Amino acid sequence: MTTMQDSPTAAGSGASASSNFRAKERNDAHASPERVSAVVTAVLQGVHAAIKEHHVTYPEFQAAKAWLMEVGEVGEWPLFMDVFVEHVVEEVAADAQHGTKGSILGPYYLPDQTRLPAECELPHRPDEKGAPLVLSGQVRDLDGTPLAGADVEIWHADADGYYSGFAPHIPLGNLRGVVETDAEGKFSVRTVQPAPYQIPTDGPTGKLIEAAGWHPWRPAHLHLMVRADGHRTITTQLYFAGGEWLDSDVAEATKPELILDPADDGTGARRASYDFELEPA
Repeated sequence: MTTMQDSPTAAGSGASASSNFRAKERNDAHASPERVSAVVTAVLQGVHAAIKEHHVTYPEFQAAKAWLMEVGEVGEWPLFMDVFVEHVVEEVAADAQHGTKGSILGPYYLPDQTRLPAECELPHRPDEKGAPLVLSGQVRDLDGTPLAGADVEIWHADADGYYSGFAPHIPLGNLRGVVETDAEGKFSVRTVQPAPYQIPTDGPTGKLIEAAGWHPWRPAHLHLMVRADGHRTITTQLYFAGGEWLDSDVAEATKPELILDPADDGTGARRASYDFELEPA
């Protein structure tokens, strides 16, 4: 990992995640009073049941209130929700979807990144660390028709496990880009192998993880958002066979269908291929 003075703090990462969420999020749920009542009642009943089952004491209750306040004060709600809740929301959504398997978006997405041609290299620092990695593939519809001009947006952590926009020592836009597929729907992106990373542990989310005796690690992965006119956007993550924490992801977001097995191409780079199938919108 990088030195302590370079390390992002939970407060800094949380503030960035909250600011980014507010900038891009639109509340279009328009839930009816009946829907709100049903969901909130179910959530509260779950909390009440846990309190009764585990005989929660007043000191524990007060500690929980203080913890909830701290999560909001440091801006960690996007982090907490994306790590511990989003994977279940994604599973529910996937029941009605076809095509490539999705996964969680996570808190580290940033819009409006550099547009790149079908064969390209992600923006990076001159001295970017990490083993060279090439991801290629094709974007198609469910009938197998190539989707020319589709967007394959990709972002990932660096070789130390940090994301641009959320770590003070990394330039904005580093290891992020939007790749446009060619006439055959194909793309090839050169980047570096990301590292596993731990979610910030100096804030309230980290304190909860430590108090529960859990680990804070996510396996190495690539984030992708694949878009094409007239088709449902796919948000997903690709992991690496044999990777550390693959079977114990703190965010519970890994899926067997999303695991790459890159091979050395003889030039020092590892290459992997993954195709995306998009269903009609």
